[in-house]
This record gives sequence, structure tokens and C-alpha cells, in this order.
Amino acid sequence: MNQPLAYVHPGAKIAKNVVIEPFTTIHNNVKIGEGTWIGSNVTIMEGARIGKNCNIFPGAVISAVPQDLKYNDEDTTVEIGDNVTIRECVTINRGTTDRMKTVVGNNCLIMAYCHIAHDCIVGNNCIFSNNSTLAGHITVGDYVILAGMTAVHQFCSIGNHAFVTGGSLVRKDVPPYVKAAREPLSYVGINSVGLRRRGYSTEKIREIQNIYRMLYQKNYNNTQAADLIEAEMEATPERDEILQFIKNSHRGIMKGYFKSN
Repeated sequence: MNQPLAYVHPGAKIAKNVVIEPFTTIHNNVKIGEGTWIGSNVTIMEGARIGKNCNIFPGAVISAVPQDLKYNDEDTTVEIGDNVTIRECVTINRGTTDRMKTVVGNNCLIMAYCHIAHDCIVGNNCIFSNNSTLAGHITVGDYVILAGMTAVHQFCSIGNHAFVTGGSLVRKDVPPYVKAAREPLSYVGINSVGLRRRGYSTEKIREIQNIYRMLYQKNYNNTQAADLIEAEMEATPERDEILQFIKNSHRGIMKGYFKSN
């Protein structure tokens, strides 16, 4: 860790085998776990909590104060899990009084120039491709993929195993297990490729497809569809997860895609 061309505040708590490259700045009240590598010209500011075996590439800024006029120097944090890769020039802002923290889970890949704003909660095993941007107060589940140039509106939620195509504007909640595309963002099927890669059986994938056919292809409104799904389809963890997501949605879920005449 001894790097004479880096600045590490005496109050930072850094594991002995962390590697810090030249011209990096680490502020007070920072914790960094074992095996983490921090590239040149990285800035890690107060309130950062970084796990084990992470890789943080040059130009990243972690735990800067929120870009929120309501922020008043509260003692908030950024919490990053283990085995996370943060590529060049990524920015991750600390929380506000809403959630008091911004969280990135384990085993995530955050590609170059992504931005994760204050009070976002990102799950495990997520991939955010280049230039993807999360506004504040967003919740992202596990195994979510955001393709490049995706922008997500504040307070939106994205469910587990969802895939959002590149250049998308996410204005509504994206339910679990789906593919989202087009403009305005719409349901275009379930993420069957991703589910197969993660060990979901053909029968389980078909079950999820049938749920979303009821929701998006039967001309019911969301409330009617949710009631029918609950009444007519066997209770499974996936069915219950989808229903709970719909019921808990504050912004409303995205629509199905319909071709214009």
C-alpha cells in the first residue's frame, strides 16, 4: 500500500494488502477491504465503504456529496460490496436523509462513465454498460443489465433479472424477469436468455411467460391482471415476486408494446 505519490488521510481504514496507485486521494472516514485495487487518479471521499477484492479504475469518484440542493452535510455513506469492478470515470454519490446511503451490491460491473446518484440501492451481480445513469432514489434488483446510454428516472424500480436495451429512457418501473426496449420503454418479452444462463428450467421460464402474457397481452388493466394471476396461477416464488412488485409500484409499471398502424 505504501505509495508516496498518493494521499491517504490518516483516519481512513484500509486493509494491509490494498493496492493504491499514484495520484489517488482517499479522504477521512473511508473503509476499504482486503484485496482491493485502486487505480491512479481515483478520488474516494468521506463516507465510502468499499468491500473486498474490488477494482476501481482511473478517474472514478466515489462518495462525493449528492447533487441535491436539499443535502445539508448529513453524515451519509456509499456502501460497495465485494468483487465489484468500477471502470473509468464512474461517479457514485453518497446518500441523503431519504435512505442515508447509496448501495452497490456484490459482484457488480459498473462500466466507464456511469453515474449512480444519491440514495440508489443496486443489488448483486448487476452490469451497467457505459454511460448508464441512475437518478436519485432508484432501486435496482439482482442480475439486472442496463445496456449502454440507459437513463433511469428518479424513484423508479427495476426488478430482478430485468434487461434494459441500450439508449433507453426508463420513466416507469420495470418488473422482474423482463426485457424492456423501444420508446416509450415497453415490455418486449421475458429475459429468457439471461434466465437460462442462471439455471432456470424451461418449465419455470414458461411459467413466467404465461404470467406476463396475462399482464400484457390479454387487454386487462394492471389491477385486473394481477387479480387473475393470483386467482388462476399456481403460487410460486416467481409469481408472488411479480405480483408484489406490481402492487408496490409507486410510479406504475411500463406498458406493453403495440405497433402503430
